[in-house]
Amino acid sequence: MKKVLQNKAFITAVKLIIVLLSFYFIYSELHNNDQLNWKKFFELLDRKWSISGLLFLFSFSVANRYLEILKWQNLVAFIHPITTGESAKQVLSALTAGIFTPNGLGEYAGKALYFEQKKTKKIIFLNLICNGIQMIITILFGTIGLWVLGYNFWVLTIIGICLLFIGLSFLTKSIKIKGYSIEKLLTKINEIPKKIHRKNMLLAVGRYLVFSHQYYFLFLAFDVDLPYLTLMASIATVYFLASSLPSFQFLDFAVKGSVALFFFEKLGVNEWVVVFIATLMWFLNVVLPVVIGSYFVLKFKPKWKSLP
Repeated sequence: MKKVLQNKAFITAVKLIIVLLSFYFIYSELHNNDQLNWKKFFELLDRKWSISGLLFLFSFSVANRYLEILKWQNLVAFIHPITTGESAKQVLSALTAGIFTPNGLGEYAGKALYFEQKKTKKIIFLNLICNGIQMIITILFGTIGLWVLGYNFWVLTIIGICLLFIGLSFLTKSIKIKGYSIEKLLTKINEIPKKIHRKNMLLAVGRYLVFSHQYYFLFLAFDVDLPYLTLMASIATVYFLASSLPSFQFLDFAVKGSVALFFFEKLGVNEWVVVFIATLMWFLNVVLPVVIGSYFVLKFKPKWKSLP
């Protein structure tokens, strides 16, 4: 009985720490960011924006996260089917757990805790597939974006690195490191039905198009007048390069904002507009889901039989 109480106390403490740290990091970044000109922002909000406009932009955030929920539901079906509601709970609470870990690594552990301990490796692997296809889509569109913007040297460099990686992977696929090899990884990937892979890819493309166009419409709302192709190519490039840099989820807007400044300033876009749009994207697609995810974290009951 004493051990059970200790476990419950430990779980409660961990859940509270995760939620409190999440909100602390969010508040700290919004409060201490000197680049945010709130006066200009609220002047623009008062002059141009409407409830319908805000709901329109918010709908992109809902669609973005919903597609991610469907992606996870689709992949987990390989182990056993879960409902959309259960998938939402796992995705949002994992996002909350991963907000203050490097590159969202806490997300992997957050999802794994919803399953029996013996399934941990499979869940981590499925999450890797889930995030991996999204990264591949980001690289593909980002490379196209660089080509459209005329950064041909960068495009050739990326293609060269990809070909080198594929070549090395082929040559070393049988080499094992601690029992793991590329050949074994490919075998594990092929064990997942092609139907699941196809759906995962389609949902990843849909999610990419949703959040990139949310970015696009935010630029329009801030009176940025650039050709559609130029603006979308710049957005694709920013997402690709920012995603390639190691960072924390709570610093996501700062990383993307810094990369965005490099590209959009060359196109004549005002610095404060670039920073604010990056911050709004972070708020709509990370902060709001984390607020909802915090509820699921507090309600969470682990499937694992025992905890330290």
